[in-house]
Amino acid sequence: MSKVQALFREDFVKLITSLLAAAALLGATSVAAQTPAPAPVSPVEGTTFVHVGRLLADPSTGVVQRDKTLVIEGNRIVQVRDGFVGEGRIVDLRDSFVLPGLIDSHVHLTQQQNPNARLEAVTQSNAEQAMAGARYARRTLMAGFTTVADLGGTNESVFALRDAIRRGDIPGPRVIASGSSVSVHGGHGDINGYREDVMHLLSNESVCSGADDCMRAVRLQVRSGADIIKITATGGVLSNTAAGLGQQFSDEELAAIVGAAHRMGRQVTAHAHGVDGINAFLRAGGDSIEHGTYLDDESIRLFRREGTYLVPTLLAGDFVGRIASGPNNFFTPAQTAKALEAGPKMLDMARRAHEGRVRIAFGTDSGVSAHGDNAQEFALMVQAGMTPLEAIQAATVNAAAHLRISQEAGRVASGMPADLIAVSGDPLTDVTELERVRFVMRGGVVYRAE
Repeated sequence: MSKVQALFREDFVKLITSLLAAAALLGATSVAAQTPAPAPVSPVEGTTFVHVGRLLADPSTGVVQRDKTLVIEGNRIVQVRDGFVGEGRIVDLRDSFVLPGLIDSHVHLTQQQNPNARLEAVTQSNAEQAMAGARYARRTLMAGFTTVADLGGTNESVFALRDAIRRGDIPGPRVIASGSSVSVHGGHGDINGYREDVMHLLSNESVCSGADDCMRAVRLQVRSGADIIKITATGGVLSNTAAGLGQQFSDEELAAIVGAAHRMGRQVTAHAHGVDGINAFLRAGGDSIEHGTYLDDESIRLFRREGTYLVPTLLAGDFVGRIASGPNNFFTPAQTAKALEAGPKMLDMARRAHEGRVRIAFGTDSGVSAHGDNAQEFALMVQAGMTPLEAIQAATVNAAAHLRISQEAGRVASGMPADLIAVSGDPLTDVTELERVRFVMRGGVVYRAE
């Protein structure tokens, strides 16, 4: 690279960083986005004492403690003390119910379904997607989700967003990012439904055919910066092709993908609706399933044998079913047919998985539904037979275990990052309280306080 090219690249990176920061300040339509946040308090300015009336510190126990003080230095909790103690900077949550920051194991921060989504796919630049992602990341954080897994999106936009949040350039949840999904040519995750020359232009290196080619795709994703590998083991609802919802990778390709990812220290999660793709991926040693719509008794046996996690994404199923059957349906005919087929089945799927004692981690597929509405998943999980506590566990300790970040998220304890949320009522009685988060702290910084 010449000196001129290097200088240009440096200026370009600075420009994109500035634009991302500006995008985070844009107005938004959701209640969470419109709620004014106080100026963040620097986590290096001393000790903060958070007075808590009711505290669900470790959701795995279900024990609610009363009258506690969280002592925070920098971005971490250093003590959990009895009573209300401390002088100086005090955060008063004595009338609130406090729990760990929530984790959404499946989002798409740089996009959101709307009537113009297919047009945006061929008109928005990577920079525009990243700036939209800055807006959606803020909405997600303000809704109480302090950690997310972003599963599928353009490498450049998703990784830039993740890294900007890590640096503190823009507000948002901690992001674990897959970047582009590893997909089969012509399948879900590839470009479908446009002119042939447009599809060739937009297709990316994570699309593959054959075991060797799929190992190449995994390795390129790791080289590009993927924290986790996301694959599309089956067809999908929103791909604009009438290719069904069944298995699309061969068994040999699945084994090659899982092996290549594990050898490079990455877990693999699979978008999977059809039972053939679900079971083939589980037999190949995959780490988790997203959606799981048509799982069967054999699937449940395989989940339990390996302790594999299911991320049901009930909100996505509810959303596509409502759009496809409503008067303002903006899906294509191929998308509509699959939405009407799969959407209504997801609640029963989650009920059977729960009854079968499958490990469940919270995930919404937000970006299909609107960012900031993530907590609506809780009510659907309860509708599927989970207790409010089990639903909260799915979004805290279970999701942290699933994403292998249990030392960084999911609990309120000494040594853990100061990621807290608060609500007025009791979410163990009414889980919809989590749709009305009134306080958000991430890494010792207060982003929302009402």
